[in-house]
Amino acid sequence: MRSRNLRRLGLTSILGLALTVLGLAPTAHAAEPAPAALTFAVDSPTTTPGGTVQLSMTLTNNKTYDLWFMYQTIDPTWLTTQRPDLKYSFTGCSLATANGSVPCSGTGPADLGGNYGATVPPGQSRTVTLTLQIAPDSGCNGNIGFYSYYYAEFSDRTSASGGPVYTPETRVLCA
Repeated sequence: MRSRNLRRLGLTSILGLALTVLGLAPTAHAAEPAPAALTFAVDSPTTTPGGTVQLSMTLTNNKTYDLWFMYQTIDPTWLTTQRPDLKYSFTGCSLATANGSVPCSGTGPADLGGNYGATVPPGQSRTVTLTLQIAPDSGCNGNIGFYSYYYAEFSDRTSASGGPVYTPETRVLCA
């Protein structure tokens, strides 16, 4: 019985050695970053009815090819939708450039991708800031949060998608 087990172990060892020598054995690789990464930040975690919050979205191109096209959605989280007394809207949009901020057009739930401007070169980022306006007659003591999905196309004809990516929540406090 022992000799059969030893033979099997020997055959397995020889096969493993042969695969390693021929370069066919699986190797460990460090995890590569996502081709495109989307992150969010807010300028203030709290506000009051009538106040504003700046929601920044940063898109980073982690590939070695240009990012040519970006499609992005933004929607309220489920918990936000459960508070119909929280009234808000996106009222402004700006793209950070080397020469300062420039206005952008998309502030709706599905037209954000074009805001990142033209091509995003490898290793670079673009930041778009949306102005979240809380209505003066909004309810308070609730959180407003969003989530986003995105789709990106690169100059090597590949694409990547991701999400959901969640924004930090903004607490609407009573004045």
